[in-house]
Amino acid sequence: MNALNVQLLLTGNEIMSGDVVDSNSAMIAQQLKDIGIEVRRRVAVADDLTLLINELIHLSKQADIVIVNGGLGPTVDDLTAQALAQAAQIPLAEHSQALAHLETWCQQRGIALSEPNLKQAMLPEHCDLVANRLGSAVGFSLSLNQCLVICTPGVPRELEVMLSEQIIPHIKQLLPAQQQSKTTRLQVFGYGESTLQQVISQHCPDWPAALELGFRASHPMLEVKITSHRQIDKDLHQHWLEKLLGLVGQHLVNVVEDKPVKLAQVVNNLLAEQQLKLTTAESCTGGLIASQVTQIAGSSSVFEAGIVSYANNIKEKLLFVPEQVLTEFGAVSEQTVVAMAQGALVQSGADIAVAVSGIAGPGGGSEDKPVGTVWLAWGDKNDIKRVCLRIPGPRIQFQQRVSTIALDLVRRWLLKSNEMPIYIKERAINSK
Repeated sequence: MNALNVQLLLTGNEIMSGDVVDSNSAMIAQQLKDIGIEVRRRVAVADDLTLLINELIHLSKQADIVIVNGGLGPTVDDLTAQALAQAAQIPLAEHSQALAHLETWCQQRGIALSEPNLKQAMLPEHCDLVANRLGSAVGFSLSLNQCLVICTPGVPRELEVMLSEQIIPHIKQLLPAQQQSKTTRLQVFGYGESTLQQVISQHCPDWPAALELGFRASHPMLEVKITSHRQIDKDLHQHWLEKLLGLVGQHLVNVVEDKPVKLAQVVNNLLAEQQLKLTTAESCTGGLIASQVTQIAGSSSVFEAGIVSYANNIKEKLLFVPEQVLTEFGAVSEQTVVAMAQGALVQSGADIAVAVSGIAGPGGGSEDKPVGTVWLAWGDKNDIKRVCLRIPGPRIQFQQRVSTIALDLVRRWLLKSNEMPIYIKERAINSK
């Protein structure tokens, strides 16, 4: 049996006009590639009923599966259900499960089910539902010209969940066992693509052709993928995965089982496992570290307090940084950042602190402390580690990079890691 022929149909005037950038087709293609399927064709059309009907008929005669994205909303320009029904020469009918979903969705949000919303329950007769646990519009599928047509909403976060939880697993089941691919994805922080590729080339010059190695920069982390396309390569896959894990060491943040996770989620999980609480003392990052931690549900059990001590007098009043330290060494110094961490521990009663103070730019630098200089301190009341890094770049990029490094240093501290991160090797001015 040949590989499945999968094609995409994207709908919407906003896509055609450029008002919305199509990221959904990339998301679909990436998830399909993880199971060994390459998209054969991608077509985008405006919100025009005749165009949609013609494209559905045309694509369904060539493909095994057509994934339609967009056009499932409550407005008059959402035409996917009507187009598929007419292409299949069947009527639209009120779908009881879709209606029940709409009623529950509205009830949970305390809003009335409106007439336009009821349009989302009018689907091609006898179609199968694809549940949407986030949005109001259910997906649905129907056979057209012996092709499986799967219709999905245009909202990216809704599509992402539906793909990973339902659509991709279903398509994978349609593949014969010997053609089912296996992909392992690693989230790595610290390495750039070219640097890690060089490390792998040096240590694994005999990387097997049967295993596909891929890289994708996904700020702030790098995603590394190993893909095997045949069942007989299962043991080979595992052997080289273990070699790769050994190479990246504790630059590995996460092995992706379902979908990528944020670095803050990994840190929060480690804090929860060890029943510890974190506090932050931030100057140059303006609260970004605390913001990332508290974006994660359940962070109240692991995060005690965050203090944004931007001005020197706030460093004195809230974090007990001695005036003499600030006068003699300056705000961006080892002495100040250590005192900030210690002060945060005292003020919050937390177990671990991370503190940062730096020069984000574009002005404010000097010959001995140029723009991009940052001191970080992290640890507990018995052991505060510290490092000074040089991180050149635009202000916002500097803040984001420093925030991520701070979280990674906390992660490594929780893992009791003695391994020196590559970013310290490359960018350290001073460390202790």
